[in-house]
Amino acid sequence: MMELNWKRALVAGGGAGAGRGLAPIAALAALITGLASAADAPATAAVSALPGMPPVTDPRNLYSETGAGKLSPQVQGDLDRIYVPNLRSNDVSVIDPATLKVVGRFKVGISPQHIVPAWDLRTLWVTNNAEGRTDGSLTPIDPRTGQPGKAIPVDDPYNMYFTPDGKSAIVVAEARKRLDFRDPRTMALQYAIDTPGCPGINHADFAIDGRFAIFTCEFSGTVVKIDLPNRKVLGYLSLQMPATRFKETAAPRAPLVSVPGKAWEPGQTEVCSVTKGMPQDIRSSPDGKRFYIADMHADGVHIVDGEAFTQVGFIATGIGAHGLYPSRDGRRLYVANRGSHQIHGKRLGNGSVTVIDFATESVAARWPVPGGGSPDMGNVSADGKYLWLAARFDDVIYRFDTSSGDVAQVKVGSEPHGLTVWPQPGRYSLGHTGNLR
Repeated sequence: MMELNWKRALVAGGGAGAGRGLAPIAALAALITGLASAADAPATAAVSALPGMPPVTDPRNLYSETGAGKLSPQVQGDLDRIYVPNLRSNDVSVIDPATLKVVGRFKVGISPQHIVPAWDLRTLWVTNNAEGRTDGSLTPIDPRTGQPGKAIPVDDPYNMYFTPDGKSAIVVAEARKRLDFRDPRTMALQYAIDTPGCPGINHADFAIDGRFAIFTCEFSGTVVKIDLPNRKVLGYLSLQMPATRFKETAAPRAPLVSVPGKAWEPGQTEVCSVTKGMPQDIRSSPDGKRFYIADMHADGVHIVDGEAFTQVGFIATGIGAHGLYPSRDGRRLYVANRGSHQIHGKRLGNGSVTVIDFATESVAARWPVPGGGSPDMGNVSADGKYLWLAARFDDVIYRFDTSSGDVAQVKVGSEPHGLTVWPQPGRYSLGHTGNLR
């Protein structure tokens, strides 16, 4: 093959017009350069995905199909809206992102926690887990009309995900320490996986090949790894706390001045005296090798090797690290820092957003909420220009400009939680507030 390519280069060069004597040399040089470039380029093996799962388009970036503008034909005609579940007022606020106005509001079940896009992108599900009660439910929303349908009774749906092959919805029954696998349309129970070592099971992300998932355990400072094809727990991992964390203080009241090339700092640090963390959201690195886990008690993001299931690093981000959202180009990870170490924090806390560079695993920027606030859960706009987050303790939602960190606010209901932005780019949804791929 090498000899044939050389001959082709010489023939192609020899067929040139004027300067024919130099053409073969130029063609030969070009061929050598091309071969050298190919040799230097890292080989990227194709991913052998779980049967039934859509193929991995780019093994170097599992977020490649969620880039700006890559909207599926399935979402054509869907309304551009922000859907906000209000935990204490038991309703959903609907915001027009173009006008920053509330254009709708409707009642749902008890304690709505998250708005979850279905695997096929045709339904948005409100997870009403009825905290402390037994009458949980799921309320469907038609994204073409923005209107709710009839709720389906479901036990303890704190959060919800979908298997990568789309065959099951995974209802995260937090109070039951259990994962309930259900029909993704009717929500009829298929089977369950008990996770007795995972109190407060809540958020998850999936391996690049779809064969395992890692769920966080809020009340034990651990994570659990689930073998999806074989329907079993593979093990638990205790997350190591850092030596120091940020001291919980009131947010600065003076105007904050941005210094080029320097990230704003959330405040002074203190000895981290807690013995276990409070892990929240979790997201995969673009190449699928690492998982980043936000921890409210550690004030940062743990880094875990997914295959080895070992902790390999930690990045300090801000007080009460909580939600995680990749940028539309797959280069950055936005971390919502809720501004408090408490489950029920004070209003106008020292909340912020930290931007992590995936390639270097370093902090690229920190954006405060001027005057204080509590960024929690949300997602990125379809064009990547804005990060929308609920303010858990402040009854508003935020729109962060991803180019500057500037913040706009919209008043909503009582205790907004896992809002979603719709539509979003991607081929299918793995759940939560829009973990699309």
